[in-house]
Amino acid sequence: MTTPITLLFGVHAHQPVGNFPEVIDEAHLRCYGKFFEVLEDYPKFRFASHFSGWLLDVLAERYPQDMKRMARMTARGQVEWFGSGDCEPVLAAIPHRDRVTQITTLSDKLEKRFGRRPKGAWLTERVWESAVVASLAESGIEYVAVDDYHFLCAGADPATLDSFHTTEESGLALDLFPISEAARYRFPFSPADEVVAWLEEQAVAGQRAAIYFDDIEKFGIWPETYEWVYEKGWLTRFVEGVLASPLIRTATFDDFHAANRTRGIVYLPTASYIEMNEWTLPGPAAREYHSLLEDEKAGGRFERRKPYLRGGIWRNFFSRYPESNWMHKRMLEVSNRFAALPAKQQTAERRELLHRCQANDAYWHGLFGGLYLPHLRRAIWNNLLALEVELDTLAPRPAIERRDLDHDGFDEIVLHGHLLQAVIRADGDAGIVEFDAFERAHNFGDTLRRYDEAYHDKLDQVEQAAAEHGGIASAHDRVTFLHEILPGDADPDTRPRSLFIEQWTALDGSSRPISAYQLSEVSEREGAASFIAEVDRGYVTKHIEVSGPHLGVRLSAENVAGTLSTCINLAMPSCDGFLGRYVLASGEIPGGFGDALDLDQATQLTLEDGVLGGRLRLTASLPARIVARPHRTVSQSEAGFEKVMQAVELTLSWPLVAGTEQVLTLEFATLA
Repeated sequence: MTTPITLLFGVHAHQPVGNFPEVIDEAHLRCYGKFFEVLEDYPKFRFASHFSGWLLDVLAERYPQDMKRMARMTARGQVEWFGSGDCEPVLAAIPHRDRVTQITTLSDKLEKRFGRRPKGAWLTERVWESAVVASLAESGIEYVAVDDYHFLCAGADPATLDSFHTTEESGLALDLFPISEAARYRFPFSPADEVVAWLEEQAVAGQRAAIYFDDIEKFGIWPETYEWVYEKGWLTRFVEGVLASPLIRTATFDDFHAANRTRGIVYLPTASYIEMNEWTLPGPAAREYHSLLEDEKAGGRFERRKPYLRGGIWRNFFSRYPESNWMHKRMLEVSNRFAALPAKQQTAERRELLHRCQANDAYWHGLFGGLYLPHLRRAIWNNLLALEVELDTLAPRPAIERRDLDHDGFDEIVLHGHLLQAVIRADGDAGIVEFDAFERAHNFGDTLRRYDEAYHDKLDQVEQAAAEHGGIASAHDRVTFLHEILPGDADPDTRPRSLFIEQWTALDGSSRPISAYQLSEVSEREGAASFIAEVDRGYVTKHIEVSGPHLGVRLSAENVAGTLSTCINLAMPSCDGFLGRYVLASGEIPGGFGDALDLDQATQLTLEDGVLGGRLRLTASLPARIVARPHRTVSQSEAGFEKVMQAVELTLSWPLVAGTEQVLTLEFATLA
């Protein structure tokens, strides 16, 4: 007689810290609330659920009735709650002390809300590094779910991946459930009866458990899934098919874990899910890796060899994207400063700010927008800078600091004032990579350059048809366009998108970047730094200082004549929204941030931002030509290719001869 297979079914729900309220409402309407509403009618269908703590708090505030439904389902033993980091960090990317407080915070919330402390934990993006074992074990977590791919990379026998294994680090043990890739690619994309039949086939083959744990967003939010899962009844047919089958039974991970013994010891390599191997690679390497995989598939060798065809690891995003790396290293800096406070000053409110600026979403990019979405990066900076203001009150910093925080081989000069902060990278460009207004906890330097992405090769393809198996296409397989993408829109930038990046045009018309600035002076008394660069047979000097609400940049020439231009990239929250607009010295409003603007012989331009609730006023001591353009990037998301406005790009040009200087000032003020 065939022993029934145990279906261990888990769903993971998360929304990025700082995501738009309407996005969360739509997700709840089409997925979160709907999913639990359907399953409430089937109390014998047991499953696991993980909601990030930040999302759970938002849903509890907006949809208390659904929280009561979840509580009822938990009380009757239908739902097991999984823990994790409260604000969904990649645990491997934050310090051990913060892993413990993140995990403990969410466990406390779950125990308070549902009466049970979690024994299992979800790993964000299934990013596994052995260093997380101690943090999870010390936080009371007994088991986590990771991909079966992780096990295959360790050489595990596929026949043993129907139950949990045990790993350890420094004597601390943790059990690991291998998530079935075959299940991930079937649920919910294949027809429900086919999925049930597949589970029954696994039972006949003697498999102990079928382990599934994946994004709940696939059940209603991903393209076409709402109609498929709810209107066409996939979820109902699947649940009823499982419950009607004599070869399938459901259980919580906790019940299965208590009733079974480990399959034995295992040590996993650093890994995430297989798609991440390609996403984390730079464009040329990703193309080579993708070509290798296609060759193996064409030769019928892929399934056998895929564990050994390793791409990159999640941390490669920090080396791929300097903007992500800078944000991450700044987060680590404020974490260290927070940890150095006396215990009584480490308040829950301050820790919450720290936890929020550790949320994973804005630090990386794959199928979803992530790093490419300005509002997600902005949420990181909002929380980071709000905490930094608190830390400066408790443990003041000097007016000027110099160090290589991001480990790129170049020092950063930090000009720290009471109202503003500017960080200059001494890398030859001497651009301002971070420009903060503390009153609004906003970083005007928070933009993103255009990168070579391997998926840009798909831009000449048309939308693909639904999968041939009779179901719907996974978001991994779709090629659609949300915006018109023109030639050149995806061309990579050759220079950073910083503030005050100069270009020199000689009298003969030849032009070149000024990228050989050398640091000449740092004045703590003035809160300033000066740089000098050789141009033709003369010199251009750049002096940057922070004073009150003003950021001042003085550019001057010696023994040289020509045209100097400087590019200022400003991350404005409104971007191309209707609340962002230009205002001329006359009071005229020529357009919004998404519009092109050309001014001749101008000495002032104001950028007003209703979302920020503030304005930046740019003034020039010498009349200049000012050209303003929206800076947009091209990225992919689950809904298709899209153009996203990252910043306002201002380019100022003026003739500069020996003995003259141009003083540019950015003044920040709140809107009345």
